[in-house]
Amino acid sequence: MTKARLLRLSVVLVSIFMILLIIVYWDNVGTAHFYLHTSFSRPHSPGAIAAGEDWEALPDVDEFLAKLLSSSLKQNSSIPRKTEQLLVQGSSKPVVSNLEENVRGYDWSTHKDRNSLDQEKLQVERQRTLREFCANSSFSFPTKERSFDDIPNYELNHLIVDDRHGVIYCYVPKVACTNWKRVMIVLSESLLDQGVPYRNPLDIPREHVHNTSTHLTFNKFWRRYGKFSRHLMKIKLKKYTKFLFVRDPFVRLISAFRSKFELENEDFYRRFAIPMLKLYSNHTNLPTSVSEAFGAGLKVSFSDFIQYLLDPRTEKMAPFNEHWRQVYRLCHPCQIDYDFIGKLETLDEDAAYLLQLLKVDRLLRFPPSYRNRTASSWEDNWFAKIPLAWRQQLYKLYEADFVLFGYPKPENLLKD
Repeated sequence: MTKARLLRLSVVLVSIFMILLIIVYWDNVGTAHFYLHTSFSRPHSPGAIAAGEDWEALPDVDEFLAKLLSSSLKQNSSIPRKTEQLLVQGSSKPVVSNLEENVRGYDWSTHKDRNSLDQEKLQVERQRTLREFCANSSFSFPTKERSFDDIPNYELNHLIVDDRHGVIYCYVPKVACTNWKRVMIVLSESLLDQGVPYRNPLDIPREHVHNTSTHLTFNKFWRRYGKFSRHLMKIKLKKYTKFLFVRDPFVRLISAFRSKFELENEDFYRRFAIPMLKLYSNHTNLPTSVSEAFGAGLKVSFSDFIQYLLDPRTEKMAPFNEHWRQVYRLCHPCQIDYDFIGKLETLDEDAAYLLQLLKVDRLLRFPPSYRNRTASSWEDNWFAKIPLAWRQQLYKLYEADFVLFGYPKPENLLKD
Protein backbone atom coordinates (compact mmCIF):
# COMPACT_ATOMS: atom_id res chain seq x y z
CA MET A 1 0.00 0.00 0.00
CA THR A 2 2.82 2.37 0.95
CA LYS A 3 4.74 1.52 -2.22
CA ALA A 4 1.68 2.31 -4.32
CA ARG A 5 1.30 5.72 -2.68
CA LEU A 6 4.97 6.48 -3.21
CA LEU A 7 4.66 5.45 -6.83
CA ARG A 8 1.64 7.72 -7.35
CA LEU A 9 3.43 10.60 -5.64
CA SER A 10 6.48 10.09 -7.84
CA VAL A 11 4.32 10.10 -10.96
CA VAL A 12 2.65 13.36 -9.88
CA LEU A 13 5.98 15.05 -9.13
CA VAL A 14 7.52 13.96 -12.41
CA SER A 15 4.41 15.10 -14.29
CA ILE A 16 4.57 18.55 -12.67
CA PHE A 17 8.25 18.83 -13.49
CA MET A 18 7.66 17.86 -17.13
CA ILE A 19 4.79 20.33 -17.46
CA LEU A 20 7.05 23.13 -16.24
CA LEU A 21 9.73 22.12 -18.71
CA ILE A 22 7.21 22.03 -21.56
CA ILE A 23 5.89 25.47 -20.61
CA VAL A 24 9.34 27.01 -20.67
CA TYR A 25 10.43 25.36 -23.92
CA TRP A 26 7.07 25.45 -25.67
CA ASP A 27 7.47 28.37 -28.08
CA ASN A 28 9.61 27.86 -31.12
CA VAL A 29 10.81 31.45 -30.71
CA GLY A 30 10.57 31.42 -26.95
CA THR A 31 13.15 31.73 -24.28
CA ALA A 32 14.96 28.61 -25.44
CA HIS A 33 16.11 30.80 -28.36
CA PHE A 34 16.58 33.92 -26.30
CA TYR A 35 19.89 35.76 -26.64
CA LEU A 36 20.52 38.35 -23.99
CA HIS A 37 22.89 40.90 -25.42
CA THR A 38 21.57 44.08 -23.92
CA SER A 39 22.97 45.91 -20.94
CA PHE A 40 22.00 49.23 -19.48
CA SER A 41 23.99 51.15 -16.91
CA ARG A 42 21.26 52.38 -14.62
CA PRO A 43 22.04 53.98 -11.28
CA HIS A 44 18.52 53.45 -9.97
CA SER A 45 18.00 49.75 -10.54
CA PRO A 46 19.87 46.51 -11.21
CA GLY A 47 18.73 46.64 -14.85
CA ALA A 48 18.93 43.59 -17.06
CA ILE A 49 20.28 40.57 -15.16
CA ALA A 50 22.85 38.49 -16.96
CA ALA A 51 22.63 34.72 -16.99
CA GLY A 52 24.15 33.19 -13.88
CA GLU A 53 23.78 36.25 -11.63
CA ASP A 54 22.02 35.97 -8.31
CA TRP A 55 18.38 36.89 -8.45
CA GLU A 56 16.45 38.85 -5.88
CA ALA A 57 14.20 36.73 -3.69
CA LEU A 58 11.36 35.35 -5.78
CA PRO A 59 8.46 33.04 -5.05
CA ASP A 60 9.33 29.36 -5.46
CA VAL A 61 7.74 29.00 -8.90
CA ASP A 62 9.38 32.21 -10.14
CA GLU A 63 12.75 31.04 -8.86
CA PHE A 64 12.39 27.66 -10.52
CA LEU A 65 11.42 29.17 -13.87
CA ALA A 66 14.18 31.77 -13.58
CA LYS A 67 16.80 29.04 -13.16
CA LEU A 68 15.43 27.23 -16.20
CA LEU A 69 15.60 30.42 -18.24
CA SER A 70 19.14 31.11 -17.06
CA SER A 71 20.22 27.56 -17.93
CA SER A 72 18.74 27.94 -21.40
CA LEU A 73 20.76 31.13 -21.82
CA LYS A 74 23.97 29.28 -21.00
CA GLN A 75 23.12 26.45 -23.39
CA ASN A 76 22.43 28.85 -26.24
CA SER A 77 25.28 31.29 -25.62
CA SER A 78 27.56 29.44 -28.05
CA ILE A 79 24.99 29.01 -30.80
CA PRO A 80 25.68 31.26 -33.82
CA ARG A 81 23.00 33.87 -34.34
CA LYS A 82 21.81 33.78 -37.89
CA THR A 83 20.48 37.30 -37.52
CA GLU A 84 23.85 38.67 -36.41
CA GLN A 85 25.00 39.91 -39.79
CA LEU A 86 25.88 43.19 -41.41
CA LEU A 87 23.06 45.59 -42.12
CA VAL A 88 21.12 44.42 -45.13
CA GLN A 89 20.61 47.24 -47.55
CA GLY A 90 16.94 47.10 -48.41
CA SER A 91 15.08 49.12 -50.96
CA SER A 92 16.15 52.76 -50.94
CA LYS A 93 12.58 53.98 -50.67
CA PRO A 94 9.54 52.53 -48.91
CA VAL A 95 6.71 50.93 -50.79
CA VAL A 96 3.88 53.38 -50.12
CA SER A 97 0.58 51.61 -50.58
CA ASN A 98 -1.34 53.08 -47.67
CA LEU A 99 -3.34 56.29 -48.11
CA GLU A 100 -2.17 57.77 -44.84
CA GLU A 101 1.51 57.17 -45.63
CA ASN A 102 1.01 58.41 -49.20
CA VAL A 103 -0.57 61.67 -47.99
CA ARG A 104 1.98 62.32 -45.27
CA GLY A 105 5.15 61.23 -47.06
CA TYR A 106 8.55 60.34 -45.66
CA ASP A 107 11.46 62.47 -44.55
CA TRP A 108 14.61 60.88 -45.95
CA SER A 109 16.99 63.61 -44.77
CA THR A 110 19.87 62.43 -42.61
CA HIS A 111 19.43 65.13 -39.93
CA LYS A 112 23.22 65.46 -39.64
CA ASP A 113 22.82 69.13 -38.85
CA ARG A 114 20.94 68.41 -35.60
CA ASN A 115 22.74 68.90 -32.35
CA SER A 116 23.69 65.61 -30.76
CA LEU A 117 22.03 65.01 -27.42
CA ASP A 118 23.67 63.66 -24.33
CA GLN A 119 21.45 60.62 -24.43
CA GLU A 120 22.67 58.98 -21.28
CA LYS A 121 21.93 62.04 -19.14
CA LEU A 122 18.64 62.49 -20.97
CA GLN A 123 17.55 58.97 -20.08
CA VAL A 124 18.54 59.42 -16.43
CA GLU A 125 16.46 62.61 -16.26
CA ARG A 126 13.40 61.09 -17.96
CA GLN A 127 13.45 58.03 -15.72
CA ARG A 128 14.01 60.14 -12.61
CA THR A 129 10.96 62.29 -13.45
CA LEU A 130 8.83 59.22 -14.01
CA ARG A 131 9.91 57.50 -10.80
CA GLU A 132 9.49 60.61 -8.68
CA PHE A 133 5.90 61.23 -9.76
CA CYS A 134 5.00 57.54 -9.51
CA ALA A 135 6.23 57.66 -5.90
CA ASN A 136 4.67 61.05 -5.12
CA SER A 137 1.60 60.43 -2.97
CA SER A 138 0.27 63.94 -3.62
CA PHE A 139 0.04 63.27 -7.35
CA SER A 140 -2.72 60.81 -8.15
CA PHE A 141 -4.47 59.47 -11.21
CA PRO A 142 -6.62 56.39 -11.93
CA THR A 143 -4.86 53.00 -11.63
CA LYS A 144 -1.70 54.55 -10.19
CA GLU A 145 -1.72 52.56 -6.94
CA ARG A 146 -2.48 49.13 -8.33
CA SER A 147 0.20 46.46 -8.63
CA PHE A 148 1.26 44.64 -11.78
CA ASP A 149 -0.83 41.66 -10.68
CA ASP A 150 -3.90 43.91 -10.57
CA ILE A 151 -3.63 44.82 -14.25
CA PRO A 152 -6.21 42.83 -16.26
CA ASN A 153 -4.81 40.61 -18.96
CA TYR A 154 -6.54 42.53 -21.75
CA GLU A 155 -4.70 45.69 -20.70
CA LEU A 156 -1.33 44.06 -21.43
CA ASN A 157 -1.92 43.79 -25.17
CA HIS A 158 0.46 46.66 -26.01
CA LEU A 159 3.54 44.95 -24.59
CA ILE A 160 5.32 43.25 -27.51
CA VAL A 161 7.99 40.67 -26.60
CA ASP A 162 11.08 39.75 -28.60
CA ASP A 163 12.60 36.67 -26.95
CA ARG A 164 15.47 36.48 -29.42
CA HIS A 165 17.05 39.71 -28.20
CA GLY A 166 15.44 40.11 -24.80
CA VAL A 167 13.37 43.20 -25.62
CA ILE A 168 9.89 44.33 -24.56
CA TYR A 169 8.31 47.27 -26.40
CA CYS A 170 5.13 48.99 -25.27
CA TYR A 171 3.65 50.58 -28.36
CA VAL A 172 1.73 53.85 -28.22
CA PRO A 173 -0.34 54.64 -31.33
CA LYS A 174 0.56 57.93 -33.04
CA VAL A 175 4.11 57.75 -31.65
CA ALA A 176 5.98 56.08 -34.55
CA CYS A 177 4.52 52.75 -33.46
CA THR A 178 4.15 51.42 -37.02
CA ASN A 179 7.89 51.60 -37.61
CA TRP A 180 8.78 50.35 -34.12
CA LYS A 181 6.50 47.37 -34.69
CA ARG A 182 8.36 46.78 -37.96
CA VAL A 183 11.64 46.82 -36.06
CA MET A 184 10.28 44.29 -33.56
CA ILE A 185 9.18 42.00 -36.42
CA VAL A 186 12.68 42.09 -37.91
CA LEU A 187 14.33 41.41 -34.54
CA SER A 188 11.99 38.60 -33.50
CA GLU A 189 11.77 37.10 -37.02
CA SER A 190 8.05 36.67 -36.36
CA LEU A 191 7.06 37.22 -39.99
CA LEU A 192 8.45 35.58 -43.12
CA ASP A 193 8.56 36.75 -46.73
CA GLN A 194 8.67 33.71 -49.03
CA GLY A 195 10.07 31.63 -46.22
CA VAL A 196 12.76 34.14 -45.22
CA PRO A 197 12.52 36.57 -42.25
CA TYR A 198 12.24 40.23 -43.17
CA ARG A 199 15.51 42.17 -42.91
CA ASN A 200 14.44 45.67 -43.96
CA PRO A 201 11.63 47.10 -41.76
CA LEU A 202 10.14 49.13 -44.60
CA ASP A 203 9.64 45.99 -46.70
CA ILE A 204 6.99 44.81 -44.25
CA PRO A 205 3.48 45.70 -45.50
CA ARG A 206 1.51 47.93 -43.17
CA GLU A 207 -1.43 45.50 -43.00
CA HIS A 208 0.88 42.85 -41.54
CA VAL A 209 2.46 45.28 -39.09
CA HIS A 210 -0.84 45.98 -37.36
CA ASN A 211 -2.15 42.42 -37.52
CA THR A 212 -2.37 41.32 -33.88
CA SER A 213 -1.40 37.75 -34.78
CA THR A 214 2.02 38.97 -35.94
CA HIS A 215 3.27 39.91 -32.47
CA LEU A 216 3.81 38.03 -29.23
CA THR A 217 2.22 40.23 -26.57
CA PHE A 218 1.78 39.77 -22.84
CA ASN A 219 -1.97 39.27 -23.12
CA LYS A 220 -1.31 36.11 -25.19
CA PHE A 221 0.73 34.51 -22.42
CA TRP A 222 -2.36 33.06 -20.73
CA ARG A 223 -3.18 30.93 -23.78
CA ARG A 224 0.41 29.67 -23.96
CA TYR A 225 1.41 29.32 -20.32
CA GLY A 226 -1.83 29.15 -18.34
CA LYS A 227 -1.52 29.92 -14.66
CA PHE A 228 2.25 30.38 -14.99
CA SER A 229 1.81 33.35 -17.37
CA ARG A 230 2.19 36.04 -14.69
CA HIS A 231 5.30 34.39 -13.29
CA LEU A 232 6.91 34.38 -16.72
CA MET A 233 5.89 37.98 -17.38
CA LYS A 234 7.59 39.09 -14.17
CA ILE A 235 10.75 37.19 -14.99
CA LYS A 236 10.90 38.72 -18.46
CA LEU A 237 10.21 42.17 -17.05
CA LYS A 238 13.24 41.70 -14.78
CA LYS A 239 15.58 40.27 -17.43
CA TYR A 240 14.56 42.00 -20.65
CA THR A 241 15.16 45.57 -21.82
CA LYS A 242 11.87 47.47 -21.76
CA PHE A 243 11.20 50.62 -23.77
CA LEU A 244 8.43 52.90 -24.98
CA PHE A 245 8.11 56.12 -26.97
CA VAL A 246 5.85 58.99 -25.95
CA ARG A 247 4.71 62.33 -27.33
CA ASP A 248 3.19 65.62 -26.20
CA PRO A 249 -0.35 64.47 -25.28
CA PHE A 250 -2.22 67.30 -27.00
CA VAL A 251 -0.16 66.96 -30.18
CA ARG A 252 -0.82 63.22 -30.15
CA LEU A 253 -4.56 63.96 -30.05
CA ILE A 254 -4.24 66.27 -33.04
CA SER A 255 -2.32 63.59 -34.92
CA ALA A 256 -4.95 60.98 -34.07
CA PHE A 257 -7.72 63.28 -35.28
CA ARG A 258 -5.90 64.04 -38.55
CA SER A 259 -5.24 60.43 -39.47
CA LYS A 260 -8.55 58.92 -38.38
CA PHE A 261 -11.08 61.64 -39.27
CA GLU A 262 -9.50 63.86 -41.94
CA LEU A 263 -8.62 60.88 -44.13
CA GLU A 264 -11.20 58.43 -45.40
CA ASN A 265 -11.23 55.60 -42.89
CA GLU A 266 -14.26 53.36 -43.20
CA ASP A 267 -13.87 51.65 -39.84
CA PHE A 268 -13.41 54.84 -37.84
CA TYR A 269 -16.22 56.54 -39.73
CA ARG A 270 -18.71 53.85 -38.79
CA ARG A 271 -17.49 53.26 -35.22
CA PHE A 272 -16.79 56.83 -34.16
CA ALA A 273 -17.60 59.52 -36.73
CA ILE A 274 -21.29 58.64 -37.17
CA PRO A 275 -22.02 58.75 -33.39
CA MET A 276 -20.04 62.00 -33.04
CA LEU A 277 -21.87 63.68 -35.92
CA LYS A 278 -25.22 62.64 -34.46
CA LEU A 279 -24.43 63.61 -30.87
CA TYR A 280 -22.48 66.83 -31.33
CA SER A 281 -23.46 68.17 -34.77
CA ASN A 282 -27.13 67.15 -34.77
CA HIS A 283 -26.90 65.30 -38.07
CA THR A 284 -29.41 62.61 -38.95
CA ASN A 285 -29.71 60.15 -41.83
CA LEU A 286 -25.97 60.05 -42.32
CA PRO A 287 -24.44 58.18 -45.28
CA THR A 288 -23.33 54.64 -44.53
CA SER A 289 -19.95 55.00 -46.23
CA VAL A 290 -17.15 57.46 -45.52
CA SER A 291 -16.68 58.33 -49.19
CA GLU A 292 -20.33 59.42 -49.46
CA ALA A 293 -20.03 61.43 -46.24
CA PHE A 294 -16.87 63.20 -47.38
CA GLY A 295 -18.46 63.86 -50.77
CA ALA A 296 -21.37 65.55 -48.98
CA GLY A 297 -19.01 67.59 -46.81
CA LEU A 298 -19.91 65.68 -43.66
CA LYS A 299 -16.80 65.40 -41.52
CA VAL A 300 -16.19 65.28 -37.79
CA SER A 301 -14.80 68.59 -36.56
CA PHE A 302 -11.99 68.86 -34.04
CA SER A 303 -14.56 70.37 -31.68
CA ASP A 304 -16.77 67.27 -32.08
CA PHE A 305 -13.76 65.10 -31.26
CA ILE A 306 -12.93 67.03 -28.07
CA GLN A 307 -16.56 66.87 -26.92
CA TYR A 308 -16.49 63.12 -27.49
CA LEU A 309 -13.38 62.76 -25.31
CA LEU A 310 -14.88 64.85 -22.52
CA ASP A 311 -18.33 63.29 -22.63
CA PRO A 312 -18.72 61.06 -19.53
CA ARG A 313 -20.95 58.74 -21.59
CA THR A 314 -18.05 57.83 -23.87
CA GLU A 315 -16.15 55.57 -21.48
CA LYS A 316 -19.33 54.15 -20.04
CA MET A 317 -19.87 52.61 -23.46
CA ALA A 318 -16.25 51.40 -23.98
CA PRO A 319 -12.68 52.36 -23.03
CA PHE A 320 -10.98 54.99 -25.16
CA ASN A 321 -9.69 53.72 -28.48
CA GLU A 322 -5.95 53.06 -28.33
CA HIS A 323 -5.22 56.03 -30.62
CA TRP A 324 -6.35 58.49 -27.96
CA ARG A 325 -6.11 56.40 -24.81
CA GLN A 326 -3.68 57.83 -22.27
CA VAL A 327 -0.15 56.38 -22.27
CA TYR A 328 -0.35 55.52 -18.57
CA ARG A 329 -3.30 53.25 -19.38
CA LEU A 330 -1.53 51.62 -22.33
CA CYS A 331 1.92 51.02 -20.84
CA HIS A 332 1.50 51.13 -17.02
CA PRO A 333 4.67 53.15 -16.34
CA CYS A 334 4.23 53.09 -12.55
CA GLN A 335 3.98 49.28 -12.52
CA ILE A 336 6.69 48.56 -15.13
CA ASP A 337 10.23 49.90 -14.68
CA TYR A 338 11.12 50.99 -18.21
CA ASP A 339 14.81 50.98 -19.15
CA PHE A 340 14.43 53.48 -21.98
CA ILE A 341 11.94 56.31 -22.54
CA GLY A 342 12.02 57.75 -26.04
CA LYS A 343 10.16 60.80 -27.30
CA LEU A 344 8.81 61.53 -30.75
CA GLU A 345 10.19 65.05 -30.48
CA THR A 346 13.72 63.56 -30.49
CA LEU A 347 12.86 60.41 -32.44
CA ASP A 348 15.88 60.18 -34.72
CA GLU A 349 18.44 60.65 -31.96
CA ASP A 350 16.58 58.44 -29.47
CA ALA A 351 16.02 55.63 -31.98
CA ALA A 352 19.67 55.55 -33.07
CA TYR A 353 20.86 55.51 -29.45
CA LEU A 354 18.42 52.76 -28.45
CA LEU A 355 19.42 50.48 -31.32
CA GLN A 356 23.06 50.92 -30.28
CA LEU A 357 22.24 50.03 -26.69
CA LEU A 358 20.35 46.96 -27.84
CA LYS A 359 23.39 46.04 -29.96
CA VAL A 360 21.25 45.63 -33.07
CA ASP A 361 22.36 48.74 -34.97
CA ARG A 362 24.38 46.52 -37.33
CA LEU A 363 21.23 44.56 -38.19
CA LEU A 364 18.91 47.40 -39.14
CA ARG A 365 18.27 51.11 -39.16
CA PHE A 366 15.18 52.77 -37.80
CA PRO A 367 12.95 53.81 -40.73
CA PRO A 368 12.80 57.52 -41.61
CA SER A 369 10.20 59.76 -40.02
CA TYR A 370 7.31 61.49 -41.76
CA ARG A 371 7.97 64.77 -43.55
CA ASN A 372 4.88 66.56 -42.31
CA ARG A 373 4.64 65.16 -38.81
CA THR A 374 2.15 67.01 -36.60
CA ALA A 375 4.14 69.74 -34.84
CA SER A 376 3.79 71.20 -31.35
CA SER A 377 3.55 74.67 -32.88
CA TRP A 378 0.18 73.71 -34.33
CA GLU A 379 -1.50 73.49 -30.93
CA ASP A 380 -2.54 77.14 -30.72
CA ASN A 381 -4.32 77.02 -34.08
CA TRP A 382 -6.03 73.70 -33.44
CA PHE A 383 -7.31 74.69 -30.02
CA ALA A 384 -8.18 78.30 -30.91
CA LYS A 385 -11.89 77.52 -31.35
CA ILE A 386 -12.11 75.12 -28.41
CA PRO A 387 -13.70 76.78 -25.34
CA LEU A 388 -11.32 77.44 -22.45
CA ALA A 389 -13.34 75.24 -20.06
CA TRP A 390 -13.02 72.31 -22.46
CA ARG A 391 -9.26 72.81 -22.79
CA GLN A 392 -8.91 72.79 -19.02
CA GLN A 393 -10.98 69.61 -18.70
CA LEU A 394 -8.96 68.00 -21.47
CA TYR A 395 -5.72 68.80 -19.66
CA LYS A 396 -7.02 67.12 -16.50
CA LEU A 397 -7.92 64.08 -18.58
CA TYR A 398 -4.35 63.79 -19.91
CA GLU A 399 -2.49 65.43 -17.02
CA ALA A 400 -0.78 62.21 -15.92
CA ASP A 401 0.82 61.80 -19.35
CA PHE A 402 2.08 65.40 -19.28
CA VAL A 403 3.55 65.06 -15.79
CA LEU A 404 4.97 61.52 -15.88
CA PHE A 405 6.86 62.09 -19.10
CA GLY A 406 8.07 65.60 -18.42
CA TYR A 407 5.95 67.60 -20.85
CA PRO A 408 5.36 71.21 -19.73
CA LYS A 409 1.84 72.26 -18.86
CA PRO A 410 0.45 74.20 -21.89
CA GLU A 411 -0.30 77.35 -19.89
CA ASN A 412 -1.07 79.37 -23.03
CA LEU A 413 -3.98 77.05 -23.78
CA LEU A 414 -5.32 76.94 -20.23
CA LYS A 415 -5.68 80.67 -19.59
CA ASP A 416 -7.65 83.46 -21.25
